[in-house]
Amino acid sequence: MRYFITLSFDGTDYCGWQRQPHSPSVQETLEKALSTILRQETEIVGAGRTDTGVHAKMMVAHFDTDVPIDNLVYKLNRLLPRDVVVDRIEQVDGEMHARFSATARTYHYYIHTRKSPFLNRFSTEISFPLDFDLMNEAASCLLEYEDFGAFCKSHTDVKTTLCRVTEARWQRIDDERWVFVVTANRFLRNMVRAIVGTLVDVGRRRLTVEGFRAIIEGRQRTKAGDSASARGLFLWNIEYPRSAE
Repeated sequence: MRYFITLSFDGTDYCGWQRQPHSPSVQETLEKALSTILRQETEIVGAGRTDTGVHAKMMVAHFDTDVPIDNLVYKLNRLLPRDVVVDRIEQVDGEMHARFSATARTYHYYIHTRKSPFLNRFSTEISFPLDFDLMNEAASCLLEYEDFGAFCKSHTDVKTTLCRVTEARWQRIDDERWVFVVTANRFLRNMVRAIVGTLVDVGRRRLTVEGFRAIIEGRQRTKAGDSASARGLFLWNIEYPRSAE
């Protein structure tokens, strides 16, 4: 039987979601706990990758087993480290796939404009003034395009740089905090951090809105801004067809 497992994690001390040979990953941590409890080697498939240091308010993965899973959420949370939490486990149709069945993903990127000892782990400090109206004007351009090669990490094995962005905006949280919310059917490696870094250039008036549009159309990563720090990025939500819920 196939199960979807929904979890959240603080990615600070992990090399990202995907298993790596010499660094701790969230996938490896969860697989070890799951295999221990089920008493059989159990592989999990995630909805996608997250980079080193990126967090997840919601990550979804699937695994297959015929072993009874009574109280599995409770058991996993007792065994997992404090920075990984399983929220729920539900049986799904055998054709459902954590990655390929997802219809949309949402990321949040948090910044704060004043030094704080309480925000630095999950938000990026930016001390210079930013014009968020200009940044939102530039962000709206993302909805007009489908090829985001300009914001894709170079030298990856990605087969296509086409994505459909349906939401992209900066929202004010309070006097010192802002969040960038972006939703798309899929994301490329490093895409959100590259977009944020380039939008910050717009906010600093080092790049015009027209220049931002030209970068998208040029599809060259070297023309876009630096990638923003991983610490402010959260995978926030993943959507599936209703039958998967």
